Amino acid sequence: MNSINLTDKNIISLIHRKVFDKAFDLIVDQYHQKLYWHIRRIVFSHDDANDVLQNTFIKVWKALPKFRGDAKIYTWLFRIATNESITFINKQKVHLSFDDVSGRIPSPQQLGIDLTASEIEQKLEYAIASLPEKQRIVFNLRYFEEMKYEDISDITGTSVGGLKANYHLAVKKIEEYLTA
Repeated sequence: MNSINLTDKNIISLIHRKVFDKAFDLIVDQYHQKLYWHIRRIVFSHDDANDVLQNTFIKVWKALPKFRGDAKIYTWLFRIATNESITFINKQKVHLSFDDVSGRIPSPQQLGIDLTASEIEQKLEYAIASLPEKQRIVFNLRYFEEMKYEDISDITGTSVGGLKANYHLAVKKIEEYLTA
């Protein structure tokens, strides 16, 4: 059994025993970084990602007493983070275009990284950023988080078939962008 399963069992046990502060501490320790990067891939900005992450953890804290353990901890957390990210974007009333995103992704010179490698990475970031919101979220969860479609379905409330179609379209658009 891996440490994530053991941690999740500990979290659920603490929740059932109503030891919410310890359960919350374990959640933050275990999932802080993964949730940050998931959120960051949606909202792009470091500061915005931190704000959304803070809102996510506030929602998690408030919802802990209601968590029954029907869902996996990580799918529950990713669903909250995804919803908070979408809410944030909608409140900003910003529909990011390629030009908007290009200003938020550091240039190779700013990063001080080998231009060839960073140019490829930057092009991939632009390709992902140019995807429609739903495709971008599905792509990020499947590609970066290596989640199963069933878990993504729990997070997004979309059918597995719909997710596969979104992922396929996202991959196709990214490939087209990268080979252009």
